[in-house]
Amino acid sequence: MATPEQAKLDQENSNRKSSNLAGTKPDSSSKSKLGFKSKVNIKSTLSAWFDTKADNAGYNTQVDNSEGLEADESDNRINWVRVLPFIAMHLAVLGVIWVGFSWFAFWVAVALYFVRMFAITGFYHRYFSHKNFKTSRWLQFIFAFIAASSAQRGPLWWASHHREHHAHSDKESDPHSPRQHGFLWSHTLWFLAEKNFTTRKRRIKDFSRFKELEWLDRFDIAAPAALALLLYVVGSLLESYAPALNTSGGQLVIWGFFISTVGLYHATYTINSLAHRFGTRRFNTPDDSRNNALLALITLGEGWHNNHHYFSGTVKQGFRWWEIDITYYLLKLMSFFGLVWDLKPIPARVKQQMVGSK
Repeated sequence: MATPEQAKLDQENSNRKSSNLAGTKPDSSSKSKLGFKSKVNIKSTLSAWFDTKADNAGYNTQVDNSEGLEADESDNRINWVRVLPFIAMHLAVLGVIWVGFSWFAFWVAVALYFVRMFAITGFYHRYFSHKNFKTSRWLQFIFAFIAASSAQRGPLWWASHHREHHAHSDKESDPHSPRQHGFLWSHTLWFLAEKNFTTRKRRIKDFSRFKELEWLDRFDIAAPAALALLLYVVGSLLESYAPALNTSGGQLVIWGFFISTVGLYHATYTINSLAHRFGTRRFNTPDDSRNNALLALITLGEGWHNNHHYFSGTVKQGFRWWEIDITYYLLKLMSFFGLVWDLKPIPARVKQQMVGSK
């Protein structure tokens, strides 16, 4: 259920879009426009791979994109140039044919999967999106940078779209509802759509005041590029000075960056797609959210999605002792060292409502 603040924001957004789009006629022939955009400003879109504010990325500027508003909520068309890096990430995995396998590269890939998954679930999600705990300015940037190295855009973009999702979960304005647009859209296509390229700044004003987060959001390629470069340098040094590890610069890039990142992509995306389709429902929420133990394992606790949609104001997503929530365990551990604090607990009223439930 949307908060009074969210409801007010939604109304302002609706009024603003109505004003900006006055005189335009909606397309009544279909509920939404889905497909590839026929006319693309290739130069601007290519520039936006490196600077997301480059000429507004060649997107429709009929509305104030600095506020993160969409030109047309029904326009789900995809800018085909934006798809190319995403496809390239998957094709690069085939590089394993040439670089081969080593246990060192394998465990680097596994370690980077879990470290970056924690940065996404603990900080992109529970911190930037829901403010479930507090931390210092320097630590929020460090983990924002680590999460950004997963190539899932910047912290402000990620959190603003997630807040939009909670405000309209499984309704027409939900950015990635499988109920509204199907599995493929909710799993991948939604973030490739033109209307979802910009950060919804009116949803994330609280963190937009930090210039370093604005920079990271604008140049969201910086963190992934830095990680790939670091892996290449480390791998090349190990090839020369620790040949027993049987690794190389190219091998660490393929395994530690591309394979690890693609695995991270699709594990994260399952929460938007599969966690709204498969699992159990402890709470009768107005959306389709489910609790799924398998998804909770591969996403360090995010699979307890019905719990989360029922009450997103707690740092814990596993409401029962047996609901494994590794992200919470790690945040709790960090709190013992004073790195994070004020972790929001499950309120007594929610615990009372769970009495007798599975």
